Amino acid sequence: MGRVEGKVAIVTGGASGIGRAAAEVLAREGAIVVITDLQKPEGEGVVAGIMERGGRAVFKTQDVVDEEVWQSVVASTVEAFGGLDILVNNAGIGVPSPIVDMTLQDWRRQREINLDGVFLGVKHAIPAMAASGGGSIINISSVAGLRGSPGLTGYNATKGGVRIFTKGVAKECAAGGLNIRVNSVHPGIIDTPIWTKFDVTDEQRQGSLLPITEGANAVDVQAMAQVAVPMGVAGTAEEIANGILFLASDEASHMTGSELVIDGGITA
Repeated sequence: MGRVEGKVAIVTGGASGIGRAAAEVLAREGAIVVITDLQKPEGEGVVAGIMERGGRAVFKTQDVVDEEVWQSVVASTVEAFGGLDILVNNAGIGVPSPIVDMTLQDWRRQREINLDGVFLGVKHAIPAMAASGGGSIINISSVAGLRGSPGLTGYNATKGGVRIFTKGVAKECAAGGLNIRVNSVHPGIIDTPIWTKFDVTDEQRQGSLLPITEGANAVDVQAMAQVAVPMGVAGTAEEIANGILFLASDEASHMTGSELVIDGGITA
């Protein structure tokens, strides 16, 4: 019997990276997984792979900053599968820039996806989980939510917001007797496609805010890990997914408002 057998989960940003790994691990351990993302072909591919391995999953297109879409995703999940037990708020972006050069548009875009999206997911998942008898909400923050990083100050702000928001919601749920646990996960340098999505300008490349690979507008993850991670290597999406699985399962039944840091020793 799987560790989350029969539970119903929503995973945002589930088409790639940590979200994909989380969806696959939860499905492998018996959950019915609703994968949401803006990347429809990739998300449907993840669903197909899960079903080929005997798991249960569906894909829904979702922009996490749209409240009406959140309401629809949660309502359709409950209608189709009878409830909601797990929410993994994983969707996120990063826009590296010195704070004096950051545009208000980029600041707001990061905030909307990384923080507003988490707020909306939590807001609309809690009533559904309470009606199901309880559940587990897992908000993906970052080591950037625990300490500052030059060139990533906007990202710091959103991920730090996710961290403290998680703690407040955890206490609200506990005080209300809802049997809903709310925890945050803080990955370090993880080798996932998010690094290819960093919008890096020529000026930022020349300024060496981050180790950038030529011609790809992508961060060289392993080079950064060799310098910044005490263990010397970048983590994998599966290693983060295993932490998510633990928090989603009854094994973490006495954990709420906690920070699960998986960073190869960066914050040690």
